[in-house]
Amino acid sequence: MAAPSKTFSRAQVKKEGNSEDNVWFIIDSKVYDVSDFLDAHPGGEAVLRQVAGTDATEAFYNLHRHEVLTGKYAELAIGTIEGEKPEVVNPGPGELSKVPYAEPLWLSPPFKSPYYNASHHSLQKAVRKFTDLYVTPEAQAKEKDGTYISQELIDRMSKAGLLHMSLGPGKHLNSAPTLLDADVKPEQFDYFHDLIVSQEMTRAAARGFQDGNMAGMKIGLTVVLNYANNEAFKKRISDECFSGKKKICLAITEAFAGSDVARLRTVAKKTPDGKHYIVNGTKKWITNGVFCDYFVTGVQTEKGLSVLLIERGEGVETKLIKTSYSTAAGTTFITFDNVKVPVENLLGKENQGIYVILSNFNHERWTMSCAVVRYSRIIVEESLKWAHQRIVFGKRLIDQPVIRLKLAKMIALVEAHQSWLETVTYQMCNMPYSEQSKHLGGPIGLLKMSCTRMAHEIADEAVQIWGGRGLTQSGMGRVIENFNRGYKFDAILGGAEEVLGDLGVRQAMKFMPKEKL
Repeated sequence: MAAPSKTFSRAQVKKEGNSEDNVWFIIDSKVYDVSDFLDAHPGGEAVLRQVAGTDATEAFYNLHRHEVLTGKYAELAIGTIEGEKPEVVNPGPGELSKVPYAEPLWLSPPFKSPYYNASHHSLQKAVRKFTDLYVTPEAQAKEKDGTYISQELIDRMSKAGLLHMSLGPGKHLNSAPTLLDADVKPEQFDYFHDLIVSQEMTRAAARGFQDGNMAGMKIGLTVVLNYANNEAFKKRISDECFSGKKKICLAITEAFAGSDVARLRTVAKKTPDGKHYIVNGTKKWITNGVFCDYFVTGVQTEKGLSVLLIERGEGVETKLIKTSYSTAAGTTFITFDNVKVPVENLLGKENQGIYVILSNFNHERWTMSCAVVRYSRIIVEESLKWAHQRIVFGKRLIDQPVIRLKLAKMIALVEAHQSWLETVTYQMCNMPYSEQSKHLGGPIGLLKMSCTRMAHEIADEAVQIWGGRGLTQSGMGRVIENFNRGYKFDAILGGAEEVLGDLGVRQAMKFMPKEKL
C-alpha cells in the first residue's frame, strides 16, 4: 500500500489527535487515525487513548510485530510527518532479510561459499518469492483452521515444477513444465538446489502445514520412481502425482512397529492364481494419508518384508489422527481390510522390501535436517528482532547480557549445523547412489539427531526470551509457539534420535581398523 500523501507536523498531531472525537498517533513517522477503531481494538479503548497525540513508536513495537502495519490496518494511516522518513524497513516478497544471521552465510554479503553458483542464487530468489506470495499466506491460514492444502496451491506448485524439485535431482525433472523459470536446467539440479527448495519452503513457519504440503509425496513417490518394476506403471503413477491430480504417501509405521520396520504386522497373501495380493492390517501416524489416493505400503509377505503400492478403494479406510501440531498435516490411521492389490504393484523384489525402505531413509532424513536448520534460523531472526525492540526494566532486552548469551548460543548452533549440513550435501553431490547408501547413512542419521537436539535447545531459549508470547498462538510470538510445539516431530519422524544416534555409531564401527589401537 502506498504511503498517504498528506503531511502533518508533530504539533498538529498533538493538538488535533487527542480529543473526544479524534485519536491519532505517530508510528515510525506515519500518522494513524484510530478514532473508528477504538471499540474493535483487542486491548480496549483506554490503551489507544493513552498514546493519543503522541509518538507511539516505542509503545507499539513493544507490543506488536511490524507486519500488523502492513496488513489490513495499513488503511488506518492518514499521512506522514513532514520532513521525516520511516526507519523500519519491511522486506517485500522475495527479498532477503537484513537482520544479522537471518540468512545463511552464502546469502549474506560479504561472505562467500564454495558450494553455490549462479544457478543456486537464481533458484533461491525464485523459490523465496513464490513462497512469500503463495505458500506462506495459505500455510498460516491452514495451520490455524486445520484444513488441508488447497488444490489451487498444488496446481500452482505443479506448474512451477516445485513438486518435481521436491524429490531432488533425477530424470524426473525433465518432465517438469519449468523449474520456476530460474536459471537452472534439469541436468544441473543438484542436492544444493534441493536444499534451497526445502529451506525456502520452510520459511512459511507452519510446522503442521509444512508436512501437509505434500510431504507424503516427497517420501512416497521416490519409491515408485526407484523401484517400480514396470515403466508404464511408473509413468502413470508419477505423471498423476506430479500433475497434482493424485496424492501419494508412505505407509510404513504401525502401532506395532515404528523404527523397527522389520516387525511390521500388515500382511499380504497372494491369491491362488498368483495375480493379486490380499492385504490386511493397519498403519498409524501416516502423514497426508487422509487425502491421499496411493499408499506406498510396507507389508509382510511369505518370506519377508515387501512394499506394495495400494490404491484407495474398497477395503481401504482412513481416519484423521489429532496430534500436537495442526491437522493440516493430514496425519492418519489406515485400515486395510481384505484389499485386493495387483501383483504388478509390487515395488522392488518380493521379500526384499527392507532394502527398499532403508534406501529411502537417507534423503528423507537429510530433507528433515534442511528444514529443522532453516526453521531454527527463523527463530533466531524473530528473537533478534524481539530483543531489539522489547523494553524490560527500562532497557531493551538486547541490552541484557543474559539475553545476549542466549542469542549467542542459538546463533552458534544454527551456523554450526548449517555448515555440517552443507558438508554432507557436498558429499551427496559427489558420491554415486551406491556409495551414499554405504557411507552416508550414519552421518545423515547423526546429523538429523544433532539437528533436533539443536531445535530442543533453541526452542527452550527462545521461549525464555519471549516469555508469555512464546506460548501464544497469535500475535508476535506465534512463530516461536509453533516451533516450540512442533519441533519434536522432527525428533521422532523419520527415525527417533536414539535410533539414529545408534545407527551412526554402528556404521562407524564397521570401518574401525581390525588391529588394536
